[in-house]
Amino acid sequence: MQIKKIVSINGPVILAKGEGDFAMHDIVYIGKEQILGDVIKINKDVATIQVYENTTGLKIGEDVISEEAPLSVTLGPGLMSNIFDGIQRPLEALKKTDGDFLKRGTKALGISTEKKWHFRPKVLIGDRVGFNTIIGEVPETKLIIHKIMNYYNVQGEIIEIANEGEYKVTDTIAKIKVGTEILELTMMQKWPVRKPRPYKERLVTNTPLVTGQRVIDSLFPIAKGGTGMIPGGFGTGKTMLQHQFAKWSNADIIVYIGCGERGNEMTDVLEEFPRLIDKRTGMPMIERTVLIANTSNMPVAAREASIYTGITIAEYYRDMGFDVAIMADSTSRWAEALREISGRLEEMPAEQGFPSYLSSRLSEFYGRAGLVKSYSGKMGSVTIIGAVSPQGSDFSEPVTQNTKRFVHTFWGLDRDLAYSRHYPAVNWNISYSEYIDNLQGWYEENVDVEFLDYRQRVVSILEEENELLEIARVVGQDVLSDSKRLTLEVAKAIRVRIFTAKCYV
Repeated sequence: MQIKKIVSINGPVILAKGEGDFAMHDIVYIGKEQILGDVIKINKDVATIQVYENTTGLKIGEDVISEEAPLSVTLGPGLMSNIFDGIQRPLEALKKTDGDFLKRGTKALGISTEKKWHFRPKVLIGDRVGFNTIIGEVPETKLIIHKIMNYYNVQGEIIEIANEGEYKVTDTIAKIKVGTEILELTMMQKWPVRKPRPYKERLVTNTPLVTGQRVIDSLFPIAKGGTGMIPGGFGTGKTMLQHQFAKWSNADIIVYIGCGERGNEMTDVLEEFPRLIDKRTGMPMIERTVLIANTSNMPVAAREASIYTGITIAEYYRDMGFDVAIMADSTSRWAEALREISGRLEEMPAEQGFPSYLSSRLSEFYGRAGLVKSYSGKMGSVTIIGAVSPQGSDFSEPVTQNTKRFVHTFWGLDRDLAYSRHYPAVNWNISYSEYIDNLQGWYEENVDVEFLDYRQRVVSILEEENELLEIARVVGQDVLSDSKRLTLEVAKAIRVRIFTAKCYV
């Protein structure tokens, strides 16, 4: 056990000094209440720690104890239909013991160790297994069959496998012999949130994530395993559009991250998803959804960790062969958490006070999307859709511009469209998708061989409408020729009758 003493407290950042041998990103427990923190900087015998909870009441000289392991999430049956905070504490379970307000220092595993699951083995004694080999299956919900995978990064032989039956996640369900060593396998594993889960092969994304929104699916599609962003000012409908994606997209699993948003927006999700019936399956939406709530009144350090918690859970299900879609709402609030912590560390600020490593952090996050073949032999994908909240709808601000560098789909929301009740308020003049060429074969096979030609005609009409409206503002619409006025009417029909409609999948 490694121990240091608090020597400085600055909001969510503390300094601890002593002989304890701390490592970068070690999890630590602080003070009498065992508040959770994370080592983010080491200078000789002084460790800088970001604290995931409120530091009110901490005193100089209190103990800081290292767990000698990084921040990790608990993976296994029970994640689905659950709601967690930014560091994967199960809020529904804690409500029963702590009430409506989460107590400081509360510790809880992300999944229950008491509930029993019906395990079905998929290997036999004598089979050779490696990392992520599927050992068995568990019906997690009525929609999701959870694959139990070998989490040891070794090649070995199954010498014992549990019979079909009811087991807890802590029960041994298999034993693997590696040389002279015998490893016991349970249904529960842990994975560091900042470490991407490995895969065997990265594949080309050539299938669209059908969102159910016609303006997106017809003009600016996103591929399964792709990346997209929804920038827009206050009231333009970013959260509403992400809710629509979560409800109607053809992803197998939704991971919804409420990162620094208002509590009432997460409340809408919590109240609506359990009673909303998925039109594809006829089951409640919550049966295929994981919710992570780190609202604006929660500590900023946990907000910074929340998107890593979400992406790690998504990668876990991807390795089972599922298509997972992540809704991060919003990455601007996550970037603001980075800025606050960076300021307290007295780091040299970049544009608008954001840290100079903002772009690299965004790159790391969006880089974890993709369509892959995992070591389990399954093909799965993680699609990341992040909302960005530029102040004053200024798309030139750092978070929007840096995010734009790493995503391939851009759905710019327009304030004028939103205020004129045009939803979704996607501005077709500034939005784009770089997946069109990759998806051409899918459209020709599943929609129409001329679909992309029609799409290009629609885009051309809308571009021409934009030019004609500029002329009409100067000289009036009456001086336009009949063909030009017809173009304006056709463009209006496209906007009103198509772009504001939904196509459910």
